[in-house]
Amino acid sequence: MKIIRLIAVLAICMSSMSIAQAQDVVYSPYEKFDFRGGDFFVVGKIGGRIYAYRGSVEGYFLDAYNDSMERVATVVLDFFPPKIYDVRFIPYANQIIVLYQGIEGNKITLYGALLDGTGRLKKTPVVLDNAKTGLFGPTRTYFSYAFSEDKKYVVAFSARDKGKVFEFEGKWIDDQLNVVQRSKASYKADNDVQHGEAMVGNDGNVYLPLYTPVGTKQYSDQAWLLSLKQNDTKFTTIQLPLSKAYAASLFMKVDNVNNRIYAGGFYSEKKAGSYQGVLFGYYDMAGGQFQNVKTIAFDEKLINETAQHNKKHAFDNYQVKQIIVKNDGGFVMLSEEYFINARTSYTPGFGTYSFYYNPYMSQSIREYHYDDVMALSYDGQGNRQWDAFIYKNQYSIEDGGLFSSYILLNTGGSLGFLYNDFRENGSGVQLATIDGDGKVNGHSFGASGGDNPDWMPRSGKQVSAREIVVPCLHKKQICFAKVIF
Repeated sequence: MKIIRLIAVLAICMSSMSIAQAQDVVYSPYEKFDFRGGDFFVVGKIGGRIYAYRGSVEGYFLDAYNDSMERVATVVLDFFPPKIYDVRFIPYANQIIVLYQGIEGNKITLYGALLDGTGRLKKTPVVLDNAKTGLFGPTRTYFSYAFSEDKKYVVAFSARDKGKVFEFEGKWIDDQLNVVQRSKASYKADNDVQHGEAMVGNDGNVYLPLYTPVGTKQYSDQAWLLSLKQNDTKFTTIQLPLSKAYAASLFMKVDNVNNRIYAGGFYSEKKAGSYQGVLFGYYDMAGGQFQNVKTIAFDEKLINETAQHNKKHAFDNYQVKQIIVKNDGGFVMLSEEYFINARTSYTPGFGTYSFYYNPYMSQSIREYHYDDVMALSYDGQGNRQWDAFIYKNQYSIEDGGLFSSYILLNTGGSLGFLYNDFRENGSGVQLATIDGDGKVNGHSFGASGGDNPDWMPRSGKQVSAREIVVPCLHKKQICFAKVIF
């Protein structure tokens, strides 16, 4: 299997590029940073400046960089409480909303603050909500966030799966950090439920996938889309017809242009069987129902294109990561092969980035695998137009998989995937692209090796049409790399 993967990677590297090769990689200055107790976030580009957040025991900072990644300002976020549990930045053209959770005694407090285009506080932060923690402190996700594509609506909410009941309580916030609406709703199913990632449409409605996982593999025998308007206290529920199929890794994406919510995932005819194909459908917002729901079986051509030796189980570890809606009403579904192994050993192995976590401190070892990426393109009726694979093999131990996976660059005409190419003696940064016809091209570029830092691609962010910013670590320091295409 390793030989097959090597041949596939070489084939990608030898072909020509459909996105222009990376023209430049620019690093910001290093800052002292303890990865084990620190936090970071690529905020975005506001007013020509790139903003990045870093937090540690020394304090919480918002750094501003110019196009050369020279730091031009550092904003001390001294209005933060001493202990931060979670933070999220939402950038606009000339301002930033920051939502942050502070640990205060036996409770978590959710705050909101509004910063101007230079990162300065515009008005006094507001308390949005709070929740009690357990005896041993915070142990779960207390508050989450979702916002509309046009960013006119931000929803801060708590969501809990409690057996057969799903509970939701949210606050709708405008772009000036005013709470414009509060809603609380619940839904009870026949079996235990699990909710997916919340979405907010440009109409201000909240949309939530809900599933009933069954069996050892936790496939779903039922799935719904829950819709909640700002002034409602009861969900509108729309069931996704699955017939006799079991859904797995179902992902939904709002399309505000066509007033649809696309649903893509995998299915099996057995609750503990292998994936047999792709599940497709879309919710029509105007009609209030799912349309064109299909189960599309994997064909022999697609199965043979995988790098797996056991073709029967070739797709079993794939997880849907993104849905990219196309102008013609179709979409591209991106999935990645991903799984975690847990083992007990007195002689633990050593992964590429394990020195950040020191796996020798524990006999219980977690092994992280992030492997091939599969892209499937469909038209508006759910007919597959093309498929493409990016072959990679990322294996690490006790690092949380933070250096694995990829960051996506969407130029509108092509998709670029920037990721670490793991090797026995280190790692190099690889760029693979997929053009509008599904053709894969790729190459390596000299962004690592020597004394260069270790990249964390999946924590990066696209900040403009042809720029991405990726956090990087180097021992006990952090910096940010800007890649210009």
